[in-house]
Amino acid sequence: MTTSDIILTGITTTGTPHIGNYVGAIRPAIEASRQARAQSFYFLADYHALVKCHDPQVLRQSTLEVAATWLALGLDTDRSIFYRQTDIPEILELTWILTCMTAKGLMNRAHAYKAAVQENESIKAKDPDKGINMGLFCYPVLMAADILLFKANKVPVGKDQIQHLEMARDIALRFNHTYGETFVPPEAVTSDSTAVLQGLDGRKMSKSYNNTIPLFVPAKRLRKLIMKIKTNSQGPEEPKDPETCTLFQIYQAFAQPEEVEALRLRYAQGIAWGEMKQLLFEYINNLLEAPRARYEELLQHPEHIEKILQEGAHKAREYSRPFLTSVRKVIGVQAVG
Repeated sequence: MTTSDIILTGITTTGTPHIGNYVGAIRPAIEASRQARAQSFYFLADYHALVKCHDPQVLRQSTLEVAATWLALGLDTDRSIFYRQTDIPEILELTWILTCMTAKGLMNRAHAYKAAVQENESIKAKDPDKGINMGLFCYPVLMAADILLFKANKVPVGKDQIQHLEMARDIALRFNHTYGETFVPPEAVTSDSTAVLQGLDGRKMSKSYNNTIPLFVPAKRLRKLIMKIKTNSQGPEEPKDPETCTLFQIYQAFAQPEEVEALRLRYAQGIAWGEMKQLLFEYINNLLEAPRARYEELLQHPEHIEKILQEGAHKAREYSRPFLTSVRKVIGVQAVG
C-alpha cells in the first residue's frame, strides 16, 4: 500500500465480539490503524445492523460493546478515523442516489438475498421473498455508499464479502459512465493468512451457530468455554493430528510461530486433551487480561466512548460533506438561480 491508500472497514453492531472476530478482522485492522502510510476509516455499522436486529436495547448495547472492544484492543483514533455510521447523514443520501443507479438484476444476484430465497424455496413457501426485508435486498447499495463516500480504494474483507465489493465497483463505474469520473472504484483486500476459527462444536465460529467464545468474558467463564470445545476420543498418550484439532487451530491464531511448532511436536508425542485445554486457556487469558480490564473500564464510562465517536464523526464529515456536495452538483441537484 502507498501513502495515497484510503482503507475503510465497517464493524456491524450485532452481538458481542468473539475471538473469531478478533483474529479475523479486529486484529488486522488495528494493526493497520497504526501505520502512517495510509488514511484509515473504521466505523460502527449500526444501519447495517438494522437488517437483522430490531431490538433497540440490543442495538444500543452492542454498539457500546463493539466500540469498547476496538478501543480496548488499541485502535489508534488519533491516526485513524473512528465513527458511528448513523452519525454521518451523507451516507443515507448517497445510498438513495446510488440506489437510483443500481440495476435490480444486480441485487437479485447478491449471495445473501439468494440464500434467503433458496431457504424459502426449500420449505416450499408460497412467497419466495417471505420474511425478506428491503434492508437485506439493498444491503450492497448501503455498503457501496459507505465505501464510495470516502473514496476508499482498499477495503479489507472476508472472502464472503468479495461479491459486495465487486458490486460497489459496478455501481461506481456505472455512475461514472453516466455522470463522468466521480467515484473511486474500490478494491477488495483479502488475506489467505487471516484465520477463520472453528467454534466449540467444530463448525465455523459464528453467533448464528451459538458456538462462540466471547472475547472479554471473565477468566472463569473463558476457561469453562474452552473446556467445552469438542475433541475426539483419543487417549492421552496417543499421537494426535494438530491440523484437524480446533484447540490447536485456536492456539495457532494467537501464538508465535516458534510456540506453534513446539506445540506441534507435543501433539506428535501425545498430549492429553485436558492438558491442552488448560494450556490454551492460560495462553489466551494471559493475552487478553490487560485489554479485558481496559474494556470493563470503558464500559463504565460510555460518555468517554461517545466523545471519541463524536470526534470521529466530526473528522469523517470533513470528508463526506464536501464530497456529497460535489456529487449533488454532478447529478444536477443545486440552486437554480
